[in-house]
Amino acid sequence: MTKILDIDVFDKSIIEAENIILGIIDKNERNNLCISATSAHGLVYAKENMDFAPILNSFYLNLPDGMPCVWIGRLKGAKGMQRCYGPDLFIELIKKTTDTAIKHFFCGGKERVAIDLMELCKIKYGNKNIVGTFTPPFHEMTDEELMELADKINIMKTDILWIGLSTPKQEIFAFRLSKFTKVNIICTVGAAFDFHTGRMQQAPMLIQKIGMEWFFRMLMEPERLFKRYLKVVPLFIYYNIYELFRKKMM
Repeated sequence: MTKILDIDVFDKSIIEAENIILGIIDKNERNNLCISATSAHGLVYAKENMDFAPILNSFYLNLPDGMPCVWIGRLKGAKGMQRCYGPDLFIELIKKTTDTAIKHFFCGGKERVAIDLMELCKIKYGNKNIVGTFTPPFHEMTDEELMELADKINIMKTDILWIGLSTPKQEIFAFRLSKFTKVNIICTVGAAFDFHTGRMQQAPMLIQKIGMEWFFRMLMEPERLFKRYLKVVPLFIYYNIYELFRKKMM
């Protein structure tokens, strides 16, 4: 792990992350281990919201979802650090578990998104092990509502619970729900559900590789994302430069 803005971030490859997840499921200890695909947005939010930082640091893995996190990690000496993009992690594990007994549950998105994703996984990838879906309400769920949802997830003997919401909502949701579930992995993957169902356009690969996916997404959803990235991008740069210089001066 490499610390970025005081958060432990996974500093290896996406293939190694996939193997770790499959290894955990193989042990079947059902410890509700939370994994987040974490971007600059999540790290900056954790820096500015002290209640959120402990939640991220309680996660079993925080995967570097964007290239800016990878670049900072490499500057800190993690030369093998690679991007672990949430949508890629999701679809690769769907493919790898097609001919296994590993069960998936989809939680997130707007109405019908999770259902459409389940159908896509069955038809396109041949994975029929999606045992349930749930669309969270707009309001913050009570503990009683979370317990009711957890009962549905547990009854289906879910192995991987996928959560596709926005940060920080998805991480907080995963953290709270993990107190009631009996699954192996709870993995938050942001906009993966919308990307794979075609509701949202992914940035071209070149744009992703040069670390400008945030700009592409801002152009696609200016009303929702303009203010976020106008704040997040400068702060991510500032906090990391400050941190690097402070360590050199010590």
